[in-house]
Amino acid sequence: MALRKDLWRVGLVRQPLADLLNGVPFAANAVHWLPALPGLCFDADPMAIWRDGKLYVFVETYDYRERHGAIDVLTLDADFHILDRQPALRAPWHLSYPYLIETNGALYMLPEAHRSGHVTLYRCTSFPNIWEAVARIDLDVAPIDATPVWHDGLWWLFYTPATSRADKVSALHLAFAERLEGPWTPHPGNPVVYDPSCARPGGTPVRVADQLIVPMQDCRRTYGGGIRPLRIEVLSPSEFVAQPAACVEIPAGFAPYTDGLHTMCAAGPVTLIDAKQFRLSAETLLLDMRHEMRRLIRR
Repeated sequence: MALRKDLWRVGLVRQPLADLLNGVPFAANAVHWLPALPGLCFDADPMAIWRDGKLYVFVETYDYRERHGAIDVLTLDADFHILDRQPALRAPWHLSYPYLIETNGALYMLPEAHRSGHVTLYRCTSFPNIWEAVARIDLDVAPIDATPVWHDGLWWLFYTPATSRADKVSALHLAFAERLEGPWTPHPGNPVVYDPSCARPGGTPVRVADQLIVPMQDCRRTYGGGIRPLRIEVLSPSEFVAQPAACVEIPAGFAPYTDGLHTMCAAGPVTLIDAKQFRLSAETLLLDMRHEMRRLIRR
């Protein structure tokens, strides 16, 4: 239990993700922040897709009073004005990190759901808010922030295991498959990285000069403390070699959201981010006490 809570806020940047991961700094006043939610609520993990001149932003929406994340979708015009907001996906377990994949003429979502013990692939049947489960993906561990990418004729999945607090931010696992629906084969070298500075995925992989770069969370100081690009040198069913680059710098102009950065996702020429501030409040301690009491009663 703690007085401090992380509150995230979603921003949109008119700079390509590949540039930002390749060392180009954020431009001055580059971020258009979406409205912050009231109280101890927040939006996080933004993923987006353009359709008919509109930007559809999928986010985790979270309330510390409920402790149960869900996925909403916001519709924005080309100037980032919000036109609509509606629920996109709900489940009996916590959902976050609504990773979007367009392939073979269909749109899929692979949200974080490790409390279910696996990860579920959903296909959009009525854009943007009707999704059906099409595949259950079971791996060597319950995966956190599973991030798929097509590379050298295979689908690859980057994720960390929900096995311990340390592993959640330090142990990078891989799996590969011929089809997005699977079956998936865990990499024999798992964990291929054990380092809290560059193991937990934090957004969409990109290619710069034919090299695959995966944004990873730097969790040495705090969960989601920053984004550190991981440059992939060798990625095969038997080998993995990668080198972390310098962290993406959080500009002072992000204030008060300068305490962390844990998602950077591409939507064409736009990059979506979420940055955090620490909130100190006696209310947060009271909420933790109530949550602990409910947990003890359920035993």
